[in-house]
Amino acid sequence: MKMRFLQLCVFAVALMLVVSCGSKNRQAKAKEQPKAEVAQGAQVENQPKKAEEVKEVKKGAVVEKPAKVVKKEEPFKEFRTDLPKAPREFRAAWVATVANINWPSKNNLSTAQQKQEAIALLDLLKKNNFNAVIFQVRPSADALYHSKFEPWSYFLTGTTGKAPSPYYDPLEFWVDEAHKRGLELHVWLNPYRAHHSNGGQVTSESMVRKAADHVVRLRNGMYWFDPANQKTQDHSSEVVMDIVKRYDIDGVHFDDYFYPYASYNGGADFPDDASWNAYRKAGGNLSRGDWRRDNVNKFIKRIYTQIKAEKPFVKFGLSPFGIWKPGYPAGVTGSSQYDELYADAKLWLNEGWIDYFTPQLYWPIDPPKQSFTSLLKWWESENKHNRHLWPGLNTVEVRSSNKIEEIKRQIEVTRDVTPNSTGAVHWSIAGLTKNPLMLKALYEGPYRAPALVPASPWLSANPILKPTLMLTKQTSSVFAKWLHKQPEQVFKWVAYARYGNTWEMEILDAPQTEYSFPKTKNGQKLNAVAIKGIDRLGNEGDYMAEEITE
Repeated sequence: MKMRFLQLCVFAVALMLVVSCGSKNRQAKAKEQPKAEVAQGAQVENQPKKAEEVKEVKKGAVVEKPAKVVKKEEPFKEFRTDLPKAPREFRAAWVATVANINWPSKNNLSTAQQKQEAIALLDLLKKNNFNAVIFQVRPSADALYHSKFEPWSYFLTGTTGKAPSPYYDPLEFWVDEAHKRGLELHVWLNPYRAHHSNGGQVTSESMVRKAADHVVRLRNGMYWFDPANQKTQDHSSEVVMDIVKRYDIDGVHFDDYFYPYASYNGGADFPDDASWNAYRKAGGNLSRGDWRRDNVNKFIKRIYTQIKAEKPFVKFGLSPFGIWKPGYPAGVTGSSQYDELYADAKLWLNEGWIDYFTPQLYWPIDPPKQSFTSLLKWWESENKHNRHLWPGLNTVEVRSSNKIEEIKRQIEVTRDVTPNSTGAVHWSIAGLTKNPLMLKALYEGPYRAPALVPASPWLSANPILKPTLMLTKQTSSVFAKWLHKQPEQVFKWVAYARYGNTWEMEILDAPQTEYSFPKTKNGQKLNAVAIKGIDRLGNEGDYMAEEITE
């Protein structure tokens, strides 16, 4: 009995221990369970919630709102488009220094007065939408610049060989001031004239004395280099290339004086017996006329080749007498440059030994014997290499009852005959300075808007880099500023603004790199701006354009 009682007691104690341990385990599990549920809930919270779950949370739970993301405003967006072409036309005037025709007005002006007159002429051209000036720097084997080959000009200081005082270099000044105004500057030289009859006394400083073995005297008092003499050709070439190398010019220009007009020597033949006899003795078999023309032909080709070898971007231009030969074209009469000046200008144009050709078409449109239109069309028919054909206009004294209307008509004719490269050169700037009505008529008529110089695609040039454009919105305008990695490449800018569906443009000079565009114009909103660079040869670079949003 005792034994059985003891067994029951042991069993009861063991059972109580089992029940007690189970209860503790359940309590421990119950305490741990909420932690597991919270952890599980946290994992779910990081996952995207279904729409119903989100709605459920909004009803009961307090949800922390996410931080607000501020979107960066991007009002300007670069884009590509078709920009309109800027107008193109060469608009130049000759500035003659020989005999003080245009500048300086007298040969005894001070340096300050000379500069003042030069600036006035350049300002006039700029203001009236011209884009080039052809400046005479070597009237007669003299120099309006510092030269180690020829003396200072009598027309500059009143004394051959005397430098300006206070000293300055007139050509350097003209180049700098022209470029500041976005004007091309072409240097104009007379290759063979050694002394002008208005050039004061022949002194020991003159090339007449220094080059006596290849200079001849004409009956009208002028002196002329002998074009056949090798020393003449070498010296003139040296003078040209000295200017090309040392000055930042845009062009070299020769006029119509090769062998002189017969009237300069009283109708007598040019006195070149010495060189002609030497040629014959050496076995030469050309006729005298062909031999003279050959001398000039070789010189023209040589100058063109040398310029291109030194600075390909410097243009070479010629302004020969307007008639090649009588009968070309049919019905034209007058002097023959071919037979009198021994200048075969048609050959130079045919061969492409020039970059621009400016025949002096100083006659009106209507007379058939020397018709401006007929002659221009004929020269264009001889333009085998598609060089620039920019005729010379006699703005000073064209023979017409209405000079102003005649010159305006001639500009329109050039646009019709040479539409791919229009342009003209006015003889001389006095036709503008001394005739305010002419100047006003051109500015309000054919030259009412600025124009770029036509490009010269046959001349090599490095591609122009694309500019960087930055726009800033202001109260009533959009301020544009642009940068260029190689600013020396740029001679002009074309800035574009689109109002509604219409593009407008402004031609700006290289130093200007900012512009303010009104937000509205003619009832239309500004919605895009673009900018592109133009190099000194008229080539266009790639543009940058940005759209403007509200």
